[in-house]
Amino acid sequence: MAASCDSLVPLILLLCISAQAVDRSNFKTCDQSAFCKRQRELMPGQSPYRALLDTLELSDSRLTLQLINDNNKVRLLLELYRLQGNMTRVKINELKPLKPRYEVPDVLISDPITETLSVVAQDENSLVLSLGGNHQRLIVSAQPFRLDIVEGPQVLVSLNSRGLLAFEHLRARKDTISHKISSTVGSMWDSLKSMFSSKSESEQATEQENVEQQKDEDGQIKEEEDKPGMWEETFKSHTDSKPNGPSSISLDFSLPGVEHVYGIPEHADTLKLKNTDGSDPYRLYNLDVFQYELHNPMALYGAVPVLISHSTERTMGIFWLNAAETWVDISSNTAGKTMFGKILDLVQVSSEAPQTDVRWMSESGIIDVFIMLGPKPADVFTQYASLTGTQSFPPLSSLAYHQCRWNYNDQEDVKTVDEGFDEHDIPYDFIWLDIEHADGKRYFTWDPSKFPQPKEMLQGLMDKRRKLVAIVDPHIRVDSSYKIHNEIRSQNFYVKNKDGGDYEGWCWPGNSGYPDFTNPEMRAWWASKFAFDQYEGSMENQYVWNDMNEPSVFNGPEVTMHKDALHGVWEHRDVHNLYGLYVQKATAEGLIQRSGGVERPFVLTRAFFAGSQRYGAVWTGDNAAEWGHLKMSIPMCLSLGLVGISFCGADVGGFFKHPSTELLVRWYQAGAYQPFFRAHAHIDTPRREPWLFGPENIALIREVIRQRYALLPYWYQLFYNAHRTGQPVMRPLWVEYPDDVATFSVEDEYLIGKDLLVHPVTDEGATGVTAYLPGKDEIWYDVHTFQKHDGDQSLYIPVTMSSVPVFQRGGSIICRKDRVRRSSSCMENDPYTLYVALNSQGSAEGELYIDDFHTFSFEKAKQFVHRHLSFSANTLSSRNLAPDSQFSTASWIEKIVIIGGSQPSSATLQNADGTESALEFEFESTLAVLTLRKPGVNAAADWTVVLR
Repeated sequence: MAASCDSLVPLILLLCISAQAVDRSNFKTCDQSAFCKRQRELMPGQSPYRALLDTLELSDSRLTLQLINDNNKVRLLLELYRLQGNMTRVKINELKPLKPRYEVPDVLISDPITETLSVVAQDENSLVLSLGGNHQRLIVSAQPFRLDIVEGPQVLVSLNSRGLLAFEHLRARKDTISHKISSTVGSMWDSLKSMFSSKSESEQATEQENVEQQKDEDGQIKEEEDKPGMWEETFKSHTDSKPNGPSSISLDFSLPGVEHVYGIPEHADTLKLKNTDGSDPYRLYNLDVFQYELHNPMALYGAVPVLISHSTERTMGIFWLNAAETWVDISSNTAGKTMFGKILDLVQVSSEAPQTDVRWMSESGIIDVFIMLGPKPADVFTQYASLTGTQSFPPLSSLAYHQCRWNYNDQEDVKTVDEGFDEHDIPYDFIWLDIEHADGKRYFTWDPSKFPQPKEMLQGLMDKRRKLVAIVDPHIRVDSSYKIHNEIRSQNFYVKNKDGGDYEGWCWPGNSGYPDFTNPEMRAWWASKFAFDQYEGSMENQYVWNDMNEPSVFNGPEVTMHKDALHGVWEHRDVHNLYGLYVQKATAEGLIQRSGGVERPFVLTRAFFAGSQRYGAVWTGDNAAEWGHLKMSIPMCLSLGLVGISFCGADVGGFFKHPSTELLVRWYQAGAYQPFFRAHAHIDTPRREPWLFGPENIALIREVIRQRYALLPYWYQLFYNAHRTGQPVMRPLWVEYPDDVATFSVEDEYLIGKDLLVHPVTDEGATGVTAYLPGKDEIWYDVHTFQKHDGDQSLYIPVTMSSVPVFQRGGSIICRKDRVRRSSSCMENDPYTLYVALNSQGSAEGELYIDDFHTFSFEKAKQFVHRHLSFSANTLSSRNLAPDSQFSTASWIEKIVIIGGSQPSSATLQNADGTESALEFEFESTLAVLTLRKPGVNAAADWTVVLR
């Protein structure tokens, strides 16, 4: 979001001026990021790093050995782990750093479970380790250092095969008085001699000779030539003091046989990652980018350093656990290609295998990388979830429709909008309040003139079984009359500047402090502020939105915090990408605590990192009312789903600018089929409530919102499965059709679960779309008309303004609630309709999941219903998947629609107690649709329907 322009701060006023696109000059390119430029100047070739195999130490689960840089004699420590679930962990750190280097905490849900490592072969230049089953081996080559993971004869992934491992060791600055880059010539590694203690006398003598050759005339070790930005760096008017000097790291990975890689969100770019040769790398550095551009590798609000590779042979993942500024270079080529071979390709088809090379470069920290070896897409999702956790299971209401704008003016405005939905028979669950609701943008407060009785407002919504979200941002107004600020300052919880004082910067309230969310005591204090007796005016139907948590600092470098600011002993440069995760974590814990641990929270965040899926939802930030942004919402959310964050959406209608009526309707139609469904708009845009665009468009928007509500049981079941397994809710076609090359670059359509295929209309004036229906033996049914289509084809679909092309996979059963009411909570006990779409064998299966829709009782007390539904041999049955669970529901089955079958002569319901009854039915022969009316069985019961 952006917020009000009523501040007296000129800088904020400037930021509020409407712009056509991002001001790129506010954000660094790789050439302007000193460490990225240094790292990128390294060319592939002979690596200076050598593995000292005689330093090998092996326990059951951990192998260590030392690496030495033959150019400067600095030693590193390599750690290798085989992890449960077909993963390998590689860590590289300095053997004896001047001070500890940052290792990311709190992202892994626990210490990964290790498996036994064993040496199966060794010679003077290599070491072969067994990685357990699947005939996997890890080969360590000593000179130059290189790692290869192989399975049988196939190389799966190679590390440092291009020789781009680079590890800038911490060093003492020679000139500690002037701090001028021009006078800095390096540093001395005080503990150099002790590193050689394990070597033989002859080896020590040889290395000592090398050391002597590197000494200058004063007898000091000659470090690498200093380059601009190593000891101090200036960008625009901001200077980064870099008290620890250069500390960047880099490692390259080669993926033979791979042409398609995905992930590393967040970028407003294609689903398939592009080759970055000749352009900037993809950047991972959480930033508040005003009016971001499309098709650009620039950093955005969140960063998840996970890359997924996919081919017809295998799916794998690389998780680079580092929270500092990171750049990722991607180069696609052909393995072993020579210049002559490339020229030859111009005149003939090459048979050489493709290869993708990926290089990670981070400003600080250590190399800590998890290689997830698949082999199937579902395996990679499970592997990553075992490391960082699964998507939190949201309350059902948060999967419904959300109405937001910056800002609803006051309590009367909220009441009027709420009544407008009822007047126009449009369901919604949440209304949202942006920063103007607070008293002078002091979070945890209410504006006394605009929202004098917040509990009365909240109670009015509660009476209709609706809810509210209020924004709580992590910049705190520096104001001695503000209780929150005084408590943070008194407990010394603010981030510090490099000189030790409280770090302050400009944000919406004006001069602001930034709580140090890396401090667990600070997070506990923050969580306590959501208690009902602390957050005055709040109630149990009020939830929270964390915005601006990159963190956004209007007068900071790149609109964020100075890298030399301090979080305890650590610099901000080390922890930057973690800040937003910690804010959302503390907020979610606060909502849980205020209910005594009973209620599931709902928290939306703009900034995120690996593991953020555990704490709530994200959205794609401040998009624009343009067709390109509507299109881009699909690959942006698909990319997030691939790296664990399923609860994703984009501002329906676009945040900036004013959408045409056609664009607004099409965006509602697309948003209704994405996980997080919220309309949102900038304060300077005309009002956009759904009933403001004429009767015809009201009807179109109402209809698609009602489609969303009817499908809530399916969405809820998918989120339950995502919470249990880590499988994405919204997924690219290739996830379910991994052998179909035609799906690998598709990003204008997607699957919800495995059973619904959605192709939103995202082109202005479209009269038709072409959808690819995958699966050679699949059948797909139009969910609106029940028309049947074969898979493995590109299907042209004529569209009107009412069209939302959605198809149900033959072989699936999807549960809906076709009685749509004013909110999801009003529908909790309503009956279900089962849509049974038959495959070519005349069978289908699906699931039904029910609980209380908002508490942790499903987990803590096993209070839920989980049923397996199956149709085969003209028999439909419901079987209990959770016999140990204890939960009763008032919901029942009111209708069964079987698509693609034949007309029966009778339909009989068989209850669990052995009683039978005949069912009324209708058969529509043209589309082969059988409708069974009012089976009347409880949704939690065992039952069978037999067709004869």
